[in-house]
Amino acid sequence: MSTEAPIYTLPDIQRQPLEAVRALQDGLLRHMVELCYHHHPFYARRMRDHGLTPADIQTTQDLVKLPPSSKTDFLADPEAFRLRPEGLPLTEGTLWKVIYTTGTTTGRPAPIFVTSHDHFAYQDLFRTRQDLIGLRNTDLIANLFPLTSFPMGAYSRGPDEAAAVGAAMLIANTGRVDSYYPVNRSVDEAVAAVARHKATVLWGVAGFVRRVLLRAAELGADFTSVRMVMTTGEAASPAMREDLRLRMRNLDCADTIIVNRYGSTEQGGTMIECCDGSGFHSSMPDQVFHEVVDNDSGARLADGETGMLAITHLNRRGTVFLRYKVGDMGALDHAACPHCGRTSVRLSSKPVRTGDIIKIKGALVNLGSLKAELDKITTLEEYQIVVTSESATDPFSPDVLLLRLAPVANAGESIGADIANLVMTLTNLRPQIEIARRDDIFDPVAMAKPKRIVDLRQGR
Repeated sequence: MSTEAPIYTLPDIQRQPLEAVRALQDGLLRHMVELCYHHHPFYARRMRDHGLTPADIQTTQDLVKLPPSSKTDFLADPEAFRLRPEGLPLTEGTLWKVIYTTGTTTGRPAPIFVTSHDHFAYQDLFRTRQDLIGLRNTDLIANLFPLTSFPMGAYSRGPDEAAAVGAAMLIANTGRVDSYYPVNRSVDEAVAAVARHKATVLWGVAGFVRRVLLRAAELGADFTSVRMVMTTGEAASPAMREDLRLRMRNLDCADTIIVNRYGSTEQGGTMIECCDGSGFHSSMPDQVFHEVVDNDSGARLADGETGMLAITHLNRRGTVFLRYKVGDMGALDHAACPHCGRTSVRLSSKPVRTGDIIKIKGALVNLGSLKAELDKITTLEEYQIVVTSESATDPFSPDVLLLRLAPVANAGESIGADIANLVMTLTNLRPQIEIARRDDIFDPVAMAKPKRIVDLRQGR
């Protein structure tokens, strides 16, 4: 087996012709597949089970011969997705760190193994593509991702990105850990740190950044140094982004730039909108190949067709995925962006989490659309969409759609009825309404991000 790595990137790769990018991806994929065939427990077994060898997968077109893998496969045995380091060069096989994503079937978080090779690749990616994100080496980034009981991807990778750019970073350490060491800080302390250090960028989950801006206004904190908000970790609808801009303007922030990022811990990087509604550009066509597949057959879908987003790592040495369905639905576009001219593939601006489409009373309901409409209601501080059963002890009792609402002070008494009518229009379901305190819906100390949709039905 050859261990000679091919050329790893192209100059200004986000503006290269598709043919040049494909040639690079094909070369990287050949090397990656061969490594997986010899070193990767899961994909080595899967290729052999389907009678495949590296000779059968020479291009990204050939990838369709390999059935997609899923979160169910990964969460059942995360260790099987780790490239075995024996026989690899030192930096490729040396473990740099472990970060974690959603829980396994045992309830424990799932590890993502990052080698030195992967760590350097991540830094090089953001060192060379900052024109898409807009970070500067003079920025002070407030890392508002929570400190949890295990190192989550965004919290852990934030300092890596700041280091790649040459920016400074303050880490708020909000959240809650399962430890008797009192290392976490409150939202108020995070607000005070932003003001004290004159942070220029707020980076976190959209719902938590919004709460920080809300609290800053209540406390009269000085946020005039803030020029940009970066959001990732949950979908930020156009209405949510406009709400963030409004609150930044009310705080006299230096600017109201919103950078909307889409990613996952498994992917190992983010896709980024160059402007609202542009679609999420891949920042890493030299590290990840994106495709959209039919969830049932695994067939690759054409541009514009909606299906399951799948990723294939092209140059990874720790945890490696091939045709891995990340759990979101969307459509791809390989045409040049009409807004910025970049040629890197774009994901539609409204990827849908599969958990947002839920069967209620026998009908599929897109609760993601309802979320987008609730984001537009400025008289709501927090909300939660709950699907439950009429009887907690009877799993066969009728479904109930419950909306938990935390309105702003002095909101009109009709807000519940108005929102119930909105829900009826969007879903044809009559919801129950519950008025609650905002911290009862989203407690930023105890929760990493808001749980906008909760399904409490037994066996769901």
